[in-house]
Amino acid sequence: MAKLKTVYVCSQCGMDSPKWVGKCPGCGAWNTYVEQAVAAAPARLRAEPGSRAAKSRPVRIDDIDASEAPRIRLGDSELDRVLGGGLVPGSLVLVGGEPGIGKSTLVLQTALRLPEMRTLYVSGEESARQIKLRAGRLHHPASGCLIACETSLEQIYAHIRDTQPALVVIDSIQTIATEGADASPGSITQIRECATSLLKFAKESGVPVLMIGHINKEGSIAGPKVLEHIVDTVLQFEGDQHYMYRILRSIKNRFGSTSELGIYEMRDDGLRPVANPSELLLSQDHEGMSGIAVAAAVEGARPFLIETQALVGTAAYGTPQRSATGFDIRRMNMLLAVLEKRVGFKLAQKDVFLNIAGGLRVNDPAIDLAVITAVLSSNMDIPVDSQTCLAGEVGLSGEIRPVNRIAQRIAEAQKLGFRRMLVPKYNAQSLDKSNLRIEVVPVRKVEEAFRQLFG
Repeated sequence: MAKLKTVYVCSQCGMDSPKWVGKCPGCGAWNTYVEQAVAAAPARLRAEPGSRAAKSRPVRIDDIDASEAPRIRLGDSELDRVLGGGLVPGSLVLVGGEPGIGKSTLVLQTALRLPEMRTLYVSGEESARQIKLRAGRLHHPASGCLIACETSLEQIYAHIRDTQPALVVIDSIQTIATEGADASPGSITQIRECATSLLKFAKESGVPVLMIGHINKEGSIAGPKVLEHIVDTVLQFEGDQHYMYRILRSIKNRFGSTSELGIYEMRDDGLRPVANPSELLLSQDHEGMSGIAVAAAVEGARPFLIETQALVGTAAYGTPQRSATGFDIRRMNMLLAVLEKRVGFKLAQKDVFLNIAGGLRVNDPAIDLAVITAVLSSNMDIPVDSQTCLAGEVGLSGEIRPVNRIAQRIAEAQKLGFRRMLVPKYNAQSLDKSNLRIEVVPVRKVEEAFRQLFG
């Protein structure tokens, strides 16, 4: 019998230690080490120098076939683009998100859209009846999707041998356990062992595996950090449950770009891909209303226009409040400091509330100009022209810094019928204006932008 030993493993990053420590030296988290029993590997299974048991041989890099493998189209334009053009055969994809955000709905409707592909949907959380009821709400056509309610990894492999699927879905990895690890399901050891085994199966068989993963209270993928290192692609499904829009972000992708973004609309019959988010995000008429400015943002390679809404009022209790929804609160405080120091507007004793319409969270610094414009518009109670949009990053000295993909931003604003757009002066110098039907106004400082907007 193999000798058992005890190690302490960090629940955040998976780093192990022979004794308990308060602060993890790997990730810096406190009180995350938990005790686990680990069986030592038999001496006969350990690799030794000079062993001839190697199954692979080194090859010259020039002899490796670098032709791109044909991708599997999933019938979802947003998901295919975020994956980099489709699902790569033999890849291991992890989809994470908050409870109830729509992860299982997204994966199930994707599996049901592939009637010509045999798909094995393994659920460790729901019964077959629950999955059938959800599939009925999605109004799917006749599908060859196979449902298996199982939590044992060995039994899952038995179902795979019997059915020979072309796609395997695991919902979720935290519920799967293997007999080879002496730990409870959902523990660090089980997640690591099951993910490693599934990766080996995917690479050897060429069958892609789509896994669903839970997240912890900090918003990151639950389990050891090594789980994100094992998989080929990590997709984050996020959004506010009180809004209809959902965002699918690519955090890691070995077969494509990590800057892609997919937008969905949550409906009674499932998730609908949004081909043109600008028209939906600008559906409200705000003519004559102060505190609203339209920003030309870019997420990944996709430009779209969004409304930035601000409300500025006198602090009622002496201590001003600062609140931002869909925008970094620290960056908003920096922009307010720029307004006060460089432009001369006194906002120290006023409440400032900022909201990105539609429940989206945008990280593009090019919406800085729209943010300070909305704040100033609300402070002076003067509306911004509804046919004007803005793009520009604001520096600490009050300058309007250049942004990327300015041509795509202008083209999106022109397509939606805007007549004027404020852009950084540096971007306007290298811009071809011959084919533009929109007035492009270059600005160098915040003061120039305000004069163009408010006179």
